[in-house]
Amino acid sequence: MLLVLLLGAAIGVLLGLLGAGGSILAVPALLYGAGQPLSQALPTSLLVVGTTAAAAAVPRARAGQVRWRLAGIVASAGVPAAVLGTAVNHRVGDRAVLLGFAALMVASAVRMLREAPSAGGDCALPDGGTRWRSCLPKAVAVGAGVGFLTGLFGVGGGFLVVPALVLLLGFDLPAAVGTSLVVVAGNSAAGFFAHMGRVSLDVPVTLAFAGAALAGAGVAALVAHRLPTHRLSQAFAWLVLAVAVFVVGEVVLGG
Repeated sequence: MLLVLLLGAAIGVLLGLLGAGGSILAVPALLYGAGQPLSQALPTSLLVVGTTAAAAAVPRARAGQVRWRLAGIVASAGVPAAVLGTAVNHRVGDRAVLLGFAALMVASAVRMLREAPSAGGDCALPDGGTRWRSCLPKAVAVGAGVGFLTGLFGVGGGFLVVPALVLLLGFDLPAAVGTSLVVVAGNSAAGFFAHMGRVSLDVPVTLAFAGAALAGAGVAALVAHRLPTHRLSQAFAWLVLAVAVFVVGEVVLGG
């Protein structure tokens, strides 16, 4: 339980600081730290990450860092895609899901190890508005892709939403992080309800994990403006790579 609490706190800190990354570690933490089966770890991860993302979005929203209309469009496209991803998850074996999840972790880590992205898309206007004619198709595509991965792998998808909002749509990093948290909360809720009905949650572990994550997100909200986000993101990327190697080793050596 101590390990679950520590991992939960770390996930909350990551979500609060980066608007992403919590779910990448939540599934392995529940699988190998709490000893849950994959069928239980996925909905538990979605519940904890979604709740924590919603809490972390509150101070970002108060600071004007959430683009609500954009978040609504991305999340609306992601909800049905999350249900589809869940249906695919139920039709493939655990080994395939875990190997695919490890591949996704590697891709995410490689992206984070690159140079910090700078806003450069053609969607965000200088006055804070949005060019909807050019942005709407991209926003829908981003939402659908992230939503599908949410249902398939039990991830919130913030590690994809943040760079997409910056690189494809041209928003600055604070707006991307705040908007990502709202999208993660919506996608996680859709994925969670799609998974439920097939398995029951371990209530003590879920409450402990969620409580620690919420506490971590609260701490992150207090110190977010003082920390170099890019360096933190790169350190996290190396951790994700290490966890991906561990997951592959467990799948291969475990049979």
